[in-house]
Amino acid sequence: MSLATLDKSPPPFFRQGPTALTKLVFFSVLALFLMVADTRFQFIVPLRSGLNTLIWPMQQAMAGALRLWEGGGDYVTGLTAALAARDGARERAARLSERAMRTDELAKENAHLRALLELRPALSVKSLAAEVMYEARDPYSRKLFIDRGTTHGVVLGAPVIQEQGVVGQVTRAYLFTSEVTLLTDPHAAIPVLNARTQQRSAAFGAAGGVLELRFMAANADVQPGDLLSTSGVDGIYPPGLPVAKVVQVERRGEAGFARINLQVAASADGLRHVLVLEPTGLQLPKREEPAAQEPARKQKKPSGNRPGAASAGTTAAAAPAAGPAGSAPYTAGAAR
Repeated sequence: MSLATLDKSPPPFFRQGPTALTKLVFFSVLALFLMVADTRFQFIVPLRSGLNTLIWPMQQAMAGALRLWEGGGDYVTGLTAALAARDGARERAARLSERAMRTDELAKENAHLRALLELRPALSVKSLAAEVMYEARDPYSRKLFIDRGTTHGVVLGAPVIQEQGVVGQVTRAYLFTSEVTLLTDPHAAIPVLNARTQQRSAAFGAAGGVLELRFMAANADVQPGDLLSTSGVDGIYPPGLPVAKVVQVERRGEAGFARINLQVAASADGLRHVLVLEPTGLQLPKREEPAAQEPARKQKKPSGNRPGAASAGTTAAAAPAAGPAGSAPYTAGAAR
């Protein structure tokens, strides 16, 4: 065999179909055409859906085996955690049941003492559960919106609490939603009571999500760690609700007031559900307006400069048929 037959092209006996370059160009053009056609006309969508339906059982079988392999350890760990949580819940339930029994006894004793002292019964605060929808977008205020409004019984000024303490107060009430201003809002304020010293004061919102105890004298008995609760003297918040804790006290000699920073008891971060209370002022008796007594005062007002004129006029008005006409001077003279 001559060496001339060893060229780059294969012998005619092995030549089958088009060349590799022709196949590359053809399939490249076909792929480009299919991509453009699928983007424009979406005619491959049914084919793709059919193929997905056919391979779905195989995918689920393989994924199930993988999940079973990966979830075996999680199942054992989760079962152990669930058993530990169950034991902890039983222990907490036992403590809470004991506390509830003591609370019932204290409530009965309090009611008995109030009856002995002839005091009015304690106020029963009505509550309404609500869910937080979203937070206001204003960066200069701290407000939340809840899914309860005037149609559900929410009124302006209603306190809003959670399990840790006071959250804020309803400042705007709509038909189906309400706006809650948090305690950390710069325009918010709440009267508080120091649990250690029983001293009343007012806490105000400040920047940075904290509270300040303002207008306290530099030598006031306030220490870090003091717990502050609602005082109940404003007719809005029930007494005894946790509000904040004192974290820092700065006393400066040149300033008349101390700078006291507080940490709120109930954080609004990640808050989902709250409890809306009825303001205590709605259950208090109405005040007697002094305007109703003005007519009687006007009748008793003296008509002259003489001191005896008032007594004479009052006696004559009170008993016009007490005696003859000459009895009025006699009464005036007796008054003098």
